[in-house]
Amino acid sequence: MFAAERRQLILEMVRANGAVSLRELARVVQTSEVTVRRDVRALEAEGLLDRRHGGAVLPGGFTRESGFPQKSHLATAEKTAIADLAASLVEEGEAIVVGAGTTTQELARRLARVPGLTVVTNSLLVAQALAHANRVEVVMTGGTLRGSNYALVGSGAEQSLQGLRVSRAFLSGSGLTAERGLSTSNMLSASVDRALVQAAAEVVVLADHTKLGTDTMFQTVPTDLITRLVTDEPPAHDDRAGTELQALADQGVQIAVTGGSGASDAGPGVDSVPQGRQQRRDVPLPGQRRNHGAGPGQQLRNALLGEQPGERAARVADMRRR
Repeated sequence: MFAAERRQLILEMVRANGAVSLRELARVVQTSEVTVRRDVRALEAEGLLDRRHGGAVLPGGFTRESGFPQKSHLATAEKTAIADLAASLVEEGEAIVVGAGTTTQELARRLARVPGLTVVTNSLLVAQALAHANRVEVVMTGGTLRGSNYALVGSGAEQSLQGLRVSRAFLSGSGLTAERGLSTSNMLSASVDRALVQAAAEVVVLADHTKLGTDTMFQTVPTDLITRLVTDEPPAHDDRAGTELQALADQGVQIAVTGGSGASDAGPGVDSVPQGRQQRRDVPLPGQRRNHGAGPGQQLRNALLGEQPGERAARVADMRRR
């Protein structure tokens, strides 16, 4: 394929999907990522697209939302690995929220094996993935169906979440930056995601490396409300993705990285989890919030009871003195 033909195909893919990773572009045009990167630079110089961390987006800084058929074919291996790792965070008998998205749909398929689980969702695809899980209870929000991503949105969805309290919310979006947090391109989806966040004691964001550094129109979760990020290992050449991960960690976000398909460098201090293995790995990056007095389960129980570990210890000591 000639360079002009490659670049035309690359441009068509970006226009159709809004954002495409270099890895995916190289696969489609059947060439190396080095060649694709050179093509993307040339197209950026002409003002036809913008480069982002490990990929290309529509020009103008804010990406538009892709339809579900397009998104379901992007970064599929990465989404699978992220879902495997995220599923290891869920314990038997938990009540959780799972938002709409292709990555959260992958997560739902794995949650079908967790007994005693209650899943609250506004996603028809998440509900469908759990429909035949006998030991999982699925609670759907109300709302109006948004056909482009098979999600329930609007005031009905938001009102049905009022008064709800669960242990964790698992959300994805169109972009993630340390400056603004998680964002999406649709106002209705953003509003429901904010309601989902309000219902959870912890927020876990699922985002592949192509979304790191991408900013979209509507903020859903500010960085200071994100407890944990589960992502894939960026390509070796993607220094900017490692920088974004470091910036998120500096603001207190716990980073869990799943291993990629080859040698990579995800940034300073970032460990990885081999692809396909379901295990938890929190990355101890500089600036990360820590609580050495209690594990995640105890911290959650303390938060729900409104009592910190130190306060509880003082109260017990006082009772013994009496």
